[in-house]
Amino acid sequence: MSNQEGPLTPTLSPKGRGSAAGPAYWASAFSGLMAFVLDRGHKFVQLDLLGWSLPCPPPETTALCPIEAVMPFFSYVLVWNPGISYGLLQGVPALALLALMAVASGVLGWWWLKSDTALTRFGLAVCLGGAASHFVDRLIYGAVPDFFYFHWQSLSFYVFNISDTAITIGVILLLIDMVLPQRRAPA
Repeated sequence: MSNQEGPLTPTLSPKGRGSAAGPAYWASAFSGLMAFVLDRGHKFVQLDLLGWSLPCPPPETTALCPIEAVMPFFSYVLVWNPGISYGLLQGVPALALLALMAVASGVLGWWWLKSDTALTRFGLAVCLGGAASHFVDRLIYGAVPDFFYFHWQSLSFYVFNISDTAITIGVILLLIDMVLPQRRAPA
């Protein structure tokens, strides 16, 4: 069996682990950085340049404002999320959330460095990029600003942002990698 490597396949070391400096490492690092930069750029434009945060309730509240109806099922809003992704852990003190995020990011970062598949590295990298942006939000605003709101008639879905999307995509990539058959390094 030949071991053909493509641009997203990690270089295999003698023990079968991915090379930390292989193409999948750099490409995944770039994807995580892009998730971070896109989210930070969007929030900078929306909050700092366009001033959406000024007329809205403070970050301690979860009121929607302002609402821009884009389509019958999608609105562009601002809501301050005092919890983590998708409003989880609301009510937990900010310092505890920052500590939890730092520990979780450290574990994910270690896993990313030790990973031996490109799909795992990409999944972890975009999760880390999204988590890093949430961490910055907590430092700057004390909460995470969310903007994208899907709804239909009386059904209301989560309000989320680009970093939430990156975290979700990363988790989906990790799940896909878990169910795919694993290639084994030649003995």
